[in-house]
Amino acid sequence: MKRRVLVVEDDPDIGALITMLLADLGCESRLIGDGQEALSDALANDYDLVILDLMLPGLNGIQVCGRLRGAERQMPIMMLTSKSTEIDRVLGLEIGADDYVTKPFSLREMSARVKGIFRRAELLSAALSKPEPGNRRIEAGDLEMDLHRHEVKVRGQVVELTAKEFDLLALFAGSPGRVFSRAQLLDQIWGYTHDGHEHTVNTHINRLRSKIELEPANPKLIQTVWGVGYKFTR
Repeated sequence: MKRRVLVVEDDPDIGALITMLLADLGCESRLIGDGQEALSDALANDYDLVILDLMLPGLNGIQVCGRLRGAERQMPIMMLTSKSTEIDRVLGLEIGADDYVTKPFSLREMSARVKGIFRRAELLSAALSKPEPGNRRIEAGDLEMDLHRHEVKVRGQVVELTAKEFDLLALFAGSPGRVFSRAQLLDQIWGYTHDGHEHTVNTHINRLRSKIELEPANPKLIQTVWGVGYKFTR
């Protein structure tokens, strides 16, 4: 089955370029140039990926991303931003975007990012299909993680995580005590190790802590190892 991608871009030339790239990757795509229309479509349909421009008529990309996450739609979201809008990129990550590509972008980079998202989805699906029950549940203090159901509970309450947040937590919880550098996390969760993207890891870690830690400013589960990276402590 072809993967389905929603492309939200109001520049017809850029939109056509992205849809051609996706076709080369074997994807079926739909191009929408209005934020409100794109939000309605994404809420009504299932997509394997949403590629979302920041500046849009109707609703902007930040608003669309926030409302999708608020509606508990967990499909991966890749935002398109300009190099001059770092604050908007960080805000997008904080409200639930999984990745971003800056304009102007190379086709090689866009292709690598998209394939990385699909590869991680396949690995997660394969992991969840394993019959060994020991691979399906992880418990640490007040945290319960069900890999099969893609569900996380803290003190008995379900916590909604984005796809990237869930992948991060699964990686940490599956290797308690192991220290992961930011470069290793970028490689294993995002699929790339470009310099200058470490703040992507920091943003996701902070948001994940805010959802699973009793005191996010004094985390007990995901701890910082200064000068090295992060580790998970049961």
